[in-house]
Amino acid sequence: MSSLTDEIRGYVVAEFLNGEDAADLTAGFDLIDNGVVDSLGVVRIVSHLARTYSILIDDIPMTPDNFRSIDAISAFVENATKTAA
Repeated sequence: MSSLTDEIRGYVVAEFLNGEDAADLTAGFDLIDNGVVDSLGVVRIVSHLARTYSILIDDIPMTPDNFRSIDAISAFVENATKTAA
């Protein structure tokens, strides 16, 4: 995993798993379908991404597919930071 993926995984574990076993939380694990992240959770992730990676909230498309997995979130951040540069 990249450091970006590691950071996002760490955030998800700390904020959404609340001490639960994170062994199944692979980069492709579906966070939404498996109930780890709900609509409010997506808003929390968006806020984290905006603060951590200096992405303007207005520039973050709120489509579930961008937040479905750690891989999807990482790809979104990589694309958003490339576009902003």
